[in-house]
Parts: sequence; structure tokens; C-alpha cells
Amino acid sequence: MARHGSPRTPVRSSRRLHRALLVAFVCLVLFGPVVAAAVHGASSNASPPRRTCIGIDLGTSYSAAGVWRDGGVEMIPNAIGSRITPSVVSFQESERLVGDSARAAMGDDPARTIYAVKRLIGKPFTDPTVQEDRKALSYAVVDGGNDRAAVRVSFGGRDHVYTPEQISAMVLREVKATAEAHLGHAIDEAVITVPAYFNDAQRKATINAGRIAGLNVGRVLNEPTAAAMAYGLDRRGDVAANERNIVVYDLGGGTFDVSVLTVDDGFFEVLATGGDTHLGGEDFDAFLMEHLAAGLRRSHRIDVHADATQLARLRVAAEAAKRRLSSSDKTTVDLSDIVGGSHEVTVTRPQFEALIQALVRKSLSNVQRALDDAKITPAMIDDVVMIGGSTRIPFVRRTISNFFGGKRLHTSINPDEAVAYGAAVQAAVRCGMSDELKGEAG
Repeated sequence: MARHGSPRTPVRSSRRLHRALLVAFVCLVLFGPVVAAAVHGASSNASPPRRTCIGIDLGTSYSAAGVWRDGGVEMIPNAIGSRITPSVVSFQESERLVGDSARAAMGDDPARTIYAVKRLIGKPFTDPTVQEDRKALSYAVVDGGNDRAAVRVSFGGRDHVYTPEQISAMVLREVKATAEAHLGHAIDEAVITVPAYFNDAQRKATINAGRIAGLNVGRVLNEPTAAAMAYGLDRRGDVAANERNIVVYDLGGGTFDVSVLTVDDGFFEVLATGGDTHLGGEDFDAFLMEHLAAGLRRSHRIDVHADATQLARLRVAAEAAKRRLSSSDKTTVDLSDIVGGSHEVTVTRPQFEALIQALVRKSLSNVQRALDDAKITPAMIDDVVMIGGSTRIPFVRRTISNFFGGKRLHTSINPDEAVAYGAAVQAAVRCGMSDELKGEAG
């Protein structure tokens, strides 16, 4: 039977093939246009590639950047893994250092290391505050032409003059480069923060610094607004917040700023600002430095003020001790490099608090003035946001909490990063990620 049936097998196979081809042809005719339209529709309705927008806190002492990614704000680390970068530029004979390496050069090369240039940006050279700053800064502040404040440094056998915008651009360019290296692609837009009291010239100068750095600056955002956004104070869950009164206490490295805000239906309004452009962590460092310098005069008859390099080294040692005292009851300061032999000094937290007590009380007088200007009492404040690295100091937190009747302070976000965090939230809004942001903080 198998032998008789085998000649007819090719015929049956051929008929099956023809039927399959006919069915396929009919399906193509009937349904091909529908499938093509569906594919075309899916393609045309696909969301365009999302832009990358970052938030940058261009700070007096440190800068930081954040980006909205994977449903939350991600702080961007720099080349050494730190999430804050010193706003410092140092000019060496053969290279220009920016960030951590520049800060490390401050002790040995103070005249060519530029820091705290935010104090000068957008200001005339003849501005009284600029003239006052000239006395304290270790580098030369000069008239850059047309009564514009500028800095002068010497390297390569000649003098070089840079505007504050150019120096700030060097810092921003470093932030941009590390951000793009971390993200793996270019940045489309940046939101850069500024103090609420910055005038139009200072804001324009900051935007110009960003452009020099190669950034598309979509917006400048007030720092206190950014800090409040970081804590989600413009929203309660998915609903815009009803009227609330907020104080943002910003004690950074070089300046103290206080802002009184109100938020209603998700919109912020700055009611009053205040502060002191010469009150900050650097002043705490200076008080501790003078304490240590007095001890050196007594024990070794050394006047560190007579040697700029020794003074810079003592300033670095004082800052490091201050930071340790925020988490320890006492610390040891090694001054061997200054005295030329083994020498250590112990500083306790109570000693440090006694040294800075007057400065912290001074900040409170600025807070009270801002509240008076806003016609608000401490009891009417709903939220107190603490930002700036110096708000880590336990004595500062206790003093502010007591001033507001023992109110619990907003301190859960790293105070060095809170402004950049809020700027990243605003940048995400600008990049069309509003839906992802709902209920993110609160």
C-alpha cells in the first residue's frame, strides 16, 4: 500500500501549498491596510525622546547638581564621587584646577586660588560690599573695565583678568562635564538657582556664566523656592498645598540668607528676605581659627597672621575640626605643619559653641527682621526648612528650633544638596515630567 500511494503524495502537498498561499494572499488584501494603519498610528503617537534637564545650585562655597531619573531626584557625583563640588578655581603655571583639586591648592597658593566669587558676580567694582570683600579675599579684586568687579591672577609670566562670570563658568563647565559623564549623554537644559535677593544684573550675569559654560539655561530659580520644592511644600500628596507660611534658613559657607515664603494653590510668593553676606561657615571657621591662633601665640610664640601660607593652613584645619564637631563631642587638631614639630590641640563641642554663639544669635536677629517685614510672627510659621552646610551644627539647629517654639525642622535632605534637589524637580517640570512628580514629596 505504501508503494502504491507514494506517487500521489507530491500532488496532495502541492494542493495544500496552493491553498496556504491563497489564504495568505486574501489576508494580506483584507487586513494589510488595517495592520499598516495601526503600525503607522503607533509610530505617530509615540512620545518624542525625553530631554535631559538638570538642576544646579551654583553656591558661594560649593556647587551641586541633580537630575530627575527613575521616578526620583538623583544627585550627580563628581569625578571623585562627591555630590558637592567646591566653587573654587586655582590657576597653576601649567594647568587650571577646578573643584576639589583647586580647594586643595588654597593653602599653598592663596593668591591664585579664586573662591567665593559669587559675592562679586554682577556687581560694580565700586560697590561698597565689593570694596569690603577685597580686604578679606586672598586674591586680587580689580576693576575689569566699565566699573565691573573682576579678579586678577598671575601665571605664565603675566597678569590675567577674569570676570566673575568667567570664573563661575569654569565651575559650571566642570559640573556640566561630570553630569554628562555620569548620565552618558548631553544635557539639554539647566535650571540654575540664585539667592532671592539677587537683582536683575546679578541674575543676568549668572545666566551668562551658564552660557559661557555651554549650558542652555532655561530658568534661574530662587534658592529658597527650590529648597521648599525639595521638601514638596508646594504640594500635599497629589493636591496643591493650601496657604502655608514657610521660613527657609540658609546658612552656607560664606553667606546667611533667610526668606519668608507663602505657598497657596501650589504657587510660591516671597514675602520677605534678609540675611548677612558676611555670615556663614567661613566665619565660624575664622572664630575657631583665631582660638587656635591664640593658643599658638601662647605655646610657641608663633604669629600665623604674619605668614599667609600658615594662615591658610590653619583655616583649613579649623574648617575640618568644625565639621567633625557636628558629629563628635570633641576633636583633635593637628598643627604639626605650622609649628614644625608634633603638636595637637583638643577642641570640645561646648568650646566651639561658645565661640560661635554670638554669630548664631546674629542670624536670629536677621530672621526676626524678615518676619517683621512679612508681618508674620514665629507662631504663624508652618514649616522651617534648614539648608546650607552650616545648619548641620547641632547648636544652630537647637537655637532655631527654640526660636520657633520647639518646632520640628525640615532637615531630612542633605542641607548641601537641598537647593540642587529642588532645582532638579523644577527642571523635571520643564522637561515635561509633571505626571511623574505628583505625590513625589510631601
